[in-house]
Amino acid sequence: MNSDSVQALVGWHVYRGTGLPGAVETLPEPPPWRRFAGEPVCRPPSGDGGEADRRIGGVSVTGRIPSPHEVSMVNAAIYLRRPLLVTGRPGTGKSSLAYLISRELGLGPVLRWPISSRTALRDGLYSYDAIGRVQEINAQQGVEPDIGQFVHLGPLGTALLPYERPRVLLIDELDKSDIDLPNDLLNVFEDAEFTIDELSRLAARHPEVTVLTGDHEGSAVVRRGHVRCRSFPVVIITSNGEREFPAPFLRRCLKLHVEPPSFEQLGAMVAAQFGDTDGIDVSRLISEFLARSEETGGLASDQLLNAVHMAMELATSGAYQPDDDWQELLTAIWHPLTSSSEAG
Repeated sequence: MNSDSVQALVGWHVYRGTGLPGAVETLPEPPPWRRFAGEPVCRPPSGDGGEADRRIGGVSVTGRIPSPHEVSMVNAAIYLRRPLLVTGRPGTGKSSLAYLISRELGLGPVLRWPISSRTALRDGLYSYDAIGRVQEINAQQGVEPDIGQFVHLGPLGTALLPYERPRVLLIDELDKSDIDLPNDLLNVFEDAEFTIDELSRLAARHPEVTVLTGDHEGSAVVRRGHVRCRSFPVVIITSNGEREFPAPFLRRCLKLHVEPPSFEQLGAMVAAQFGDTDGIDVSRLISEFLARSEETGGLASDQLLNAVHMAMELATSGAYQPDDDWQELLTAIWHPLTSSSEAG
C-alpha cells in the first residue's frame, strides 16, 4: 500500500494513537440521534495532576504503539458517540487507552470508575450524604445548609455534565460487576441523562444547586435536579473476559480486542517510563519477559516495568548482575496472574 493510500485510509482519524498532546479543537459532529443539548454549560477542569504521566509515561516519548485497527475503532466510537468495550487479558494496556485518548485530544482528566461485584449504577451517578446533612442542621440549630454540599457526582455522573467537549470516562473491569449493572447502564447510555431525586424534590425552592463533582475540588450547577449531557463522553469500558455481557448492552457498544504487546511495543513503553536505561540490557529483559509470559499464560506489562525499575536501582548501586540471584528475583516479580498458571 503506497503512502497516498495510507493517508486516504487514516485521513478521517481525529485520534492518531500517538499519545502526544494535540488538543483537537473540533471533533466530528455526532449522528442526529446522538445529539444532546444539556444546560447550563460546564467549564472543564484544567490539568490532571500528573495522572496521565503516571499511567502512560511522559509526553516526550510515545509509550504505547496501538495497532491501526485499534486507532480506527477509537475513532469510530468518537464519530458514533458510542461506548467502546475493550477486551483482552490483564496487563495488555486496556485502561491506558483512556489516558492516551484524553491526552492526545486535550479532553482533560480521565474520570475513572473502578467496578467491583458490589458496584451499582447509583455509585457511578451520584451519592447523597443524608446523615451529614442532618448533622449539619443540628449543628446549626435548625438552619438548613446548602444541600449541594452533600451531593457528590460520581465518575459517570460527572461525565454526563453538559460540557461543550466530551470528557473521557473509564469504566474499569465491568466483567467484575453484578449481573444487573450492564443492563442498568443501557438507558443512561441511550438518553445521556439522569435525575438526582434529592434535588428534584426541592426544585421549586432551589431550582439551581451547586454540587460536588468527580474531579478534584470540582463543582457544577445542576438545574431542577436533572443532569443531561451536551457532548456524549468518550466511554472506554474494559473487560478481562471473565463473563459474557447481555446482547442489548453489546448492541450499544463498539468492541475492540487488544492483543498482548509486542517486543517493539514493550520497548516503547519502557522508553516512555524510564528514558535512559544505560547499564541495563533492556532487549534481553524484554525477551525474557515475553518467554516467561508465554510459559505462565500471560503476564501484565507493569510486571516488566517493575523488573526494569529494580534492575536500574541495582545498577545504580553497582549490584546489578544477571546471575542466579537476579533470576530468582525475576521469578518473584513475574509471578503468574492466575492460581492455575504454572510457575515455569
